[in-house]
Amino acid sequence: MPTIFTRIIHGEIPGRIIWRDDTCVAMIDIRPLNTGHVLVIPIAEVDRWTDLPAETAAHCTVVAHTIGRAQMVAFSPARIGLMIAGFEVPHTHLHVVPIDHMGHLNFAEADPDVAPSDLDAVAEQLRAALRADGHGAVV
Repeated sequence: MPTIFTRIIHGEIPGRIIWRDDTCVAMIDIRPLNTGHVLVIPIAEVDRWTDLPAETAAHCTVVAHTIGRAQMVAFSPARIGLMIAGFEVPHTHLHVVPIDHMGHLNFAEADPDVAPSDLDAVAEQLRAALRADGHGAVV
């Protein structure tokens, strides 16, 4: 059975995808740890990131770096956090999170009630920052 991420990637259910290339997508997390939280997800449905081909893992990290730079422009956080936890969905995904303190990396503090319009606004801010930096994979 496909994961929820695979279903979003294939357009079966909606998602706020901001980046798509032949290897991965990046989308806004619907339960953000902080404003601007993005997931970078390989298109290949692989549960553990250590089972990804090294080239796919490296590519996802490069995309996470690109997204992080856009988050710095869009939200001006103190730092950008990067995590691979892997327990929420059995499909590798990198959490790229604008952070001002370590509490912004605490999954117990994720916001389950963000207004859809707020998530849409975050997606647009990040798309604009990515386009302004000349990236062509912006959706």
